[in-house]
Amino acid sequence: METVTTLVGQGLYMAMAAVVGLALARVLRTDNTLGCLIAGVLAGVLLPLIDYDTSLRADNLHQLVFFVILPILIFEAAWQIEPRALKRWLGPLLLFSTLGVAICALLIALICYYGMDDIDGFPWIAALLTGAILAATDPTAIVTRLRRGSADEELLTLVEGESLFNDAAAIVLFSLVLGVASHSVMEGAVSTGEPLSGAGNIALYFAVALFGGAAVGLFCGLVTAIVALFLGSAGAALVALVLAAFGTFYLAEHVVHVSGIIAVLVCAIVARACLREQRETFLAHAGPTWEWLGLLSRALVFVIMGLTITLPMFSQQWLAMLIAIAAAIGARALSIFLLAPLARFVGPPISKPWRLLLGWGGLRGVIAVALVLSLPSELPYWFAVQSMVFGVVLFSLLVQGTSSAWLIRKMHL
Repeated sequence: METVTTLVGQGLYMAMAAVVGLALARVLRTDNTLGCLIAGVLAGVLLPLIDYDTSLRADNLHQLVFFVILPILIFEAAWQIEPRALKRWLGPLLLFSTLGVAICALLIALICYYGMDDIDGFPWIAALLTGAILAATDPTAIVTRLRRGSADEELLTLVEGESLFNDAAAIVLFSLVLGVASHSVMEGAVSTGEPLSGAGNIALYFAVALFGGAAVGLFCGLVTAIVALFLGSAGAALVALVLAAFGTFYLAEHVVHVSGIIAVLVCAIVARACLREQRETFLAHAGPTWEWLGLLSRALVFVIMGLTITLPMFSQQWLAMLIAIAAAIGARALSIFLLAPLARFVGPPISKPWRLLLGWGGLRGVIAVALVLSLPSELPYWFAVQSMVFGVVLFSLLVQGTSSAWLIRKMHL
């Protein structure tokens, strides 16, 4: 009973900080994520004064992120996309989320590895982890501004869909690299600085994770739609949808041993497509439900980020942060402008203004923070990677996010 009481108290403390953050965002007229980050910092300052421990540790953060937060965020993002528009842009989205993520992650890894020039303190595997994390994008601020300006639905689908598919692929890549990194620590070979070996094994892992996850997601999406239709009421259908997000992830990861994130992504898309005729019943209620669940999850992630930010990150890792910022911006821009011309071969062409928005608007946000928070503290370079990712996220919030409104107006989007 005491453990349950403690968990409830810790959850309430972070939830209250999230509400304070949302209020701060309204007062300061800024994004919710920045308001929640500020609230998290303030909550961290308050902890010693009230002698309270949130019990946030790397091991339980990993479970919280992968079993609670990521399924909600991925399902919510997939649910918001119109299936018909998604079908039209599926070719370019797959292009960006496969080849694009690989190029972006590898470029970031190379720049960070050679920029840090510290094989013992920052080996190749640490650079790959950084690249995988920063390959995930979060254009929530961009999408919000586009919707306020009644932007083209095609552009909204491209921006949201590209981020969603990128995130799923980046999470799969992160899981692979983290597995190798954790194994290297156990084997005592973490400081070798040698690149990953076994390209055939890596390719096989990706194929099984992606296609296996898609198959599980297809099955769960069909079952979810059938159950929702059978239940009849909107409230009961929402219960089935929320259960589907968590159940699909658990089934894929722990029973079938494939990618839970890919499974959740496909499940949401399939369920939404099957229920598209139920606009006046299920869909009308499902949208707001997933919206507040996604808002709460994002708020909690940035509150936790605020709680874990420390001054030594900036005093000791400022150069690493600058290297990561340059790597993230440059790699994202290069990957978009290399692949965007190829989009016309697999789908609609992407205009130059849209390419510029995709490049600069590829903010790093909630997914990057969630992934880096789940890094095991046993990795000797976890603090460096976390500092670099936090630096990039702060740059995204303070510079890219605030300048996006000007860019949208300038390009008449």
